[in-house]
Amino acid sequence: MRSTITARGQTVVPAPIRKKFGLGPSKRLEWIIDDDTIRVMPVDTDPVVAFRGSGRSGAAARLLAERRRDRERE
Repeated sequence: MRSTITARGQTVVPAPIRKKFGLGPSKRLEWIIDDDTIRVMPVDTDPVVAFRGSGRSGAAARLLAERRRDRERE
């Protein structure tokens, strides 16, 4: 499946992927760079659930950075 990136940097998640992973409006996605590969993962809105099982991949640093950004927006 393919999608196009708009001039504003937006793209569409294909419908079969949205259905399979239960993605809808306001669902968050995490973009992970692995060398020359990009992975996109759905992120649960509950930070405890989102963090579970992610200890080795730098998730703690990403979670702390995300929380810092959230505080700055408040």
